[in-house]
Amino acid sequence: MIPQREIKKNELGSGLYVVSTPIGNLGDITLRAIETLKQSEYILCEDTRVSQKLLNKYEIKSKLISNHKFNEVKNVNKILEIIKSNKIISIISDAGTPTVSDPGAIIIRKCIEENINIYPVPGASAVISAISISGFSEKYYFYGFFPKKNKTLLQDFSILSKLDCAIVFFISPKKINKIIKPIKTFFTGRKILICREMSKFYEEYLRTDVDDLKIYQKMPKGEFTVVISEKKNDKNKSNILDESDKKNIKKMLKKLSIKDICNLISEKKNISKKVVYNFCLKIKNEK
Repeated sequence: MIPQREIKKNELGSGLYVVSTPIGNLGDITLRAIETLKQSEYILCEDTRVSQKLLNKYEIKSKLISNHKFNEVKNVNKILEIIKSNKIISIISDAGTPTVSDPGAIIIRKCIEENINIYPVPGASAVISAISISGFSEKYYFYGFFPKKNKTLLQDFSILSKLDCAIVFFISPKKINKIIKPIKTFFTGRKILICREMSKFYEEYLRTDVDDLKIYQKMPKGEFTVVISEKKNDKNKSNILDESDKKNIKKMLKKLSIKDICNLISEKKNISKKVVYNFCLKIKNEK
């Protein structure tokens, strides 16, 4: 643990302050965040135009330094030298907390290597906000933004669908329609909460079954935070296979493993995996 000197009330020690900013509504900033930004010599930010609006609202005069994914490697040594000269530097993102699906991880790692003090200044979070109103499991997995390659996306969805917890991720408006089909394929039988423009004037929340998801006819505006519910408990599943289920399973056995069949039938038809497994074994043994 890094020894830190005793700091008087309202006095900040030198180092890097990771400051959370509002996710939409500028009123959702903490008093401590405002005070920290005012005492900072410099503030690292993604887009100076976006951050300047926040600074203007709260009369913060600190100097801004553009620090985004295209220049943070180039900036890192310069920033370290400033902090080492006993200065206070804060890092913010356009919305939410730096390093959480946003730039900042590089400077954090460098500060750790150089034994420089790092202080979190917590605040608004799109992830926590979405989970808090979802009504789903308190256990959750945060994925972040999805990869550009469709193959990687499908591989990740396959892994995520096996987790026994709620799943949270971010989606840009350009990708929302592309993601609906794979969501319906891998998370059939579950509930979903789609949050758009949280805390802003046009905030919108859609609660529905994954199987009932529909394509947006017009490209929506604003970022999405999506929460998919946890897997259904086998205790609440049916123990009965109807004739159509049995026919489908017999066909599947020619192409799929018993494990894959159990997962697919259980999720899609809400039938106990144990029941599906026993039927598969029965068919296998009859051959």
